[in-house]
Amino acid sequence: MLTFNEYLASVRPTIEQALRSAVSATTETAPQRLVEAMRYAVLAPGKRVRAALVLLACEACRGDEKAALPAACAVELIHTYSLVHDDLPAMDNDTLRRGQPTCHIKFDEATAILVGDALIPAAFELLLANIQPSDVALRCCSDLAKTAGATQLVGGQADDIYYEKNLTRLPTSGAEEFLTSIHLRKTAALLAHSLRLGAYVAGASKEQVEVLAHFGINLGLAFQITDDLLDVTSSAETLGKSVGKDAKADKLTYPALHGVVASQQKALALIEDAKEMLIAAPELFAEGPREVLGSLADFILLRKK
Repeated sequence: MLTFNEYLASVRPTIEQALRSAVSATTETAPQRLVEAMRYAVLAPGKRVRAALVLLACEACRGDEKAALPAACAVELIHTYSLVHDDLPAMDNDTLRRGQPTCHIKFDEATAILVGDALIPAAFELLLANIQPSDVALRCCSDLAKTAGATQLVGGQADDIYYEKNLTRLPTSGAEEFLTSIHLRKTAALLAHSLRLGAYVAGASKEQVEVLAHFGINLGLAFQITDDLLDVTSSAETLGKSVGKDAKADKLTYPALHGVVASQQKALALIEDAKEMLIAAPELFAEGPREVLGSLADFILLRKK
């Protein structure tokens, strides 16, 4: 059985090549500096977990993973845009991302904003131009629009920023619910969306889509808790980005609310629930990809960066 790490290693070269082609295809007549900045942001050495999830979900639903490559690239473009904008001084004010200077440090703030602005329509262009049949392309676009919009990704970031800048006041009893709602929208929604996209391309059943979406939500919450823990326990050299910033900014995180041990236990419980969803319905998915998805759950708990 392949582990998720092994699966990721096997598909990453294909994803990287597809991303290079995608950026080239959507920037043919764009200003050179903008193109350079887009390539810098998109082709930085990322893990490509979300793109791999699109391919893996398609395969799990017995589809052709090559047909899902445009959708995998679209998710990566949206994810990259969100990182570029999150790193800006008006947001998280980060100077290091994926082991290299953030986009606004390498270029400038205006260029970084424009990079994000350009990546959003590029993602939809990829889906509309390459996903077949057309009703599946429209379904993918509709799902991505909602996931990346005001009720999900952008809304979660808004609440996160408002809290950090003391524009949102919370009673202590509501802190965990508020934090979970942010993580559901910022992190979990895009992971669940990645799995749904792969399922859509494969022509999956409603039940398959629902199971994968639930699995993705739990993975996303566990992924964010682990990310918060790494900010406390890791180093900038290992993580490839600044550490200790959450505590300095008095940021609302699971470790800040519950401590390291309780946060680790929460992540483990989410992972166990996610794996149980796959075990409970083995007939829904192809055996090999289903086992890789189960391995992904363990990968999230054990990741170091």
